[in-house]
Amino acid sequence: MQVSEPIQQAWGAHLRLDFRRDNGRTGVHKHSEGPLVVQKPLYPEGPGVCHAIVVHPPGGIAGGDDLSVSVDAAATTHALLTTPGAGKWYRSAGPWARQALDFRVAGTLEWLPRETIVFDAARARLRTRIALAGDARYLGWEVLCLGRTGSGESFTRGEIRLETDLLRDGRLLWTERARIPGGGALLRSPAGFAGKTVCGTLVASCASGFPKDLVSQCRDVAATTALPGVLLARYLGDSAEGAMNAFTRLWTLLRPHLAGREAVPPRIWST
Repeated sequence: MQVSEPIQQAWGAHLRLDFRRDNGRTGVHKHSEGPLVVQKPLYPEGPGVCHAIVVHPPGGIAGGDDLSVSVDAAATTHALLTTPGAGKWYRSAGPWARQALDFRVAGTLEWLPRETIVFDAARARLRTRIALAGDARYLGWEVLCLGRTGSGESFTRGEIRLETDLLRDGRLLWTERARIPGGGALLRSPAGFAGKTVCGTLVASCASGFPKDLVSQCRDVAATTALPGVLLARYLGDSAEGAMNAFTRLWTLLRPHLAGREAVPPRIWST
């Protein structure tokens, strides 16, 4: 029996996180409106790195919902953000659902959410803007699962629109726009998704760039492209677990170069 998603009213929610350094500790000031919150900050790596779990209590995003997360990471701070489980974009009878991420980084920011499941007939707009200052460092990813394949559902209706901009000191380093219609030719085309149901993009940036040997190691894990000051990695397949495992391996390789630290997985990933 196929399980249908719950019927929800439209929600608007905003979360603002300001990370500041105080006596060697990365602290966070939180402000939220609506059903979007962050749990108590954790410090498994010591006071210099703040781990925060972003939670959307309704459990999914429905047509008409409008969510935004704003992060300001000051110089010398280090913040790692993740989510407690897979995000869900529910089917819509017509209205678009929106999510906007606005990251302003002068220190180090890691955005490591769990995968996002896009239900059939969802209408989703995801916008991400990363504004880096000086020698700020960033690593983040997005994994999309098109349809609930475990329930035999394909993404045959609806549409996903993606917008991502990465800037440093006001100069555009990388931008991407994508429009993915449910059931469209792009999903079947060898030049598109080739019938695969899971896609992902990892973006990392540091002012000094990435050594050739490190880029080569990343290419052994996933399709990787190195641009001036930017590293991009892609996943295309049929497994959310495979995508998350690949990106976690890349994060493990890249983090010592980006942040001078070995990778310490968030505790929530083990629960």
